Amino acid sequence: MDERLAIDGGKPVRDSFLIFGSPDIREAEIQEVVDTLRSGWPGTGPRVARFEEAFRAYIGSRHAVALNSCTAGLHLSMIALGVKPGDEVITTPLTFVATVNAIVHVGATPVLADCDRRTMNIDPNAIASRITDRTRAIVPVHFAGRPAEMTAIEAIARPRGIRILEDAAHAVEARHGTRKVGTIGDCTVFSFYVNKNMMTVEGGMVTTDDDEIASWVKIAGLHGMSKDAWKRFGDEGYKHYAVHFPGFKYNMTDIQAAIGLHQLARVEAGWIRRQEIWNRYQAGLTGLPAFLPPPPDAGDRHAYHLFTLLVDLENLTASRDRILGALQAENIGVGVHYSAIHLHPYYRDAYGFARGDYPSAEFVSDRTLSIPFSTKLTDGDVDDVIGAVRKVLTAYAR
Repeated sequence: MDERLAIDGGKPVRDSFLIFGSPDIREAEIQEVVDTLRSGWPGTGPRVARFEEAFRAYIGSRHAVALNSCTAGLHLSMIALGVKPGDEVITTPLTFVATVNAIVHVGATPVLADCDRRTMNIDPNAIASRITDRTRAIVPVHFAGRPAEMTAIEAIARPRGIRILEDAAHAVEARHGTRKVGTIGDCTVFSFYVNKNMMTVEGGMVTTDDDEIASWVKIAGLHGMSKDAWKRFGDEGYKHYAVHFPGFKYNMTDIQAAIGLHQLARVEAGWIRRQEIWNRYQAGLTGLPAFLPPPPDAGDRHAYHLFTLLVDLENLTASRDRILGALQAENIGVGVHYSAIHLHPYYRDAYGFARGDYPSAEFVSDRTLSIPFSTKLTDGDVDDVIGAVRKVLTAYAR
């Protein structure tokens, strides 16, 4: 048997490439999309309304407003919570850029608070040290599906009148203690991007218990018009609309909602399958020069969106990026979640960040490696991932 790494000319673990983040699409959503196209109304219509209600009921929030992306939800929620130019918004340096861009787009200043190296979520102690009289909001990110320490964050924010906007892009099924993510902050925003636990190809949802916020987000997401577009052309007669302010083109379509309705119906079954894969990875990847993700905190429910391991660089002869390339050569797709925000050129230059500012985020950023983690994976796929990771890390072990 050829034990050489594929990157060095050996035989790869798999003959075909295993795509990272490939969605689990089934016949039910395909047929729903076809039916939507044949309905004559593929834009924002009755399926979006059904999807909003189904998602609201699943989360347990008072309102759910569907949009065309999580990024749109973050942007509108930021405005709805009163964030204005000159304000400061605290978030984590270990997140996708959309979290910080939403702050930038409303003219506020992103203030980064370091993450906890173990959980990879924002550290409440770091938040407390970053608060000033300009702090308007805190944006915790439930990294990889692990709920942030919301009770501690609330204890910091609520007495000071600071708003809480949860970035739950990874966390549809997550729960912090007895409370579902999506019912804790002033607003919560979910992502239905193609690689998420449930997807609509592109899409997002804002949940809130605040009637005014929900109404504003819904109107602002469709040009500032007073009526949903699909209601103007129903069989009850034409309805004029009025524009109350210059809004945005952020509405979800019925084609997206058609997919989401069936994805949501399977979300709990998917959570069980991802937990099974998580446990197989935990068992199969022990004893290697890598740090595996810790179990969920007692009483919390992890959404199991990403399986990220941290390569133990001190006990390896290769860099993280070399290891990424070696796994790709073994026909295993990989991801990096994430390169820390303050290390990107724009944020570094615009806000004066520098390496060394957030050591825990940098520790993760330099070592993190995400492996395929989806309900689409077969048991054989999982075995291939374990085999490839073991092969590569063993080859590069000191």
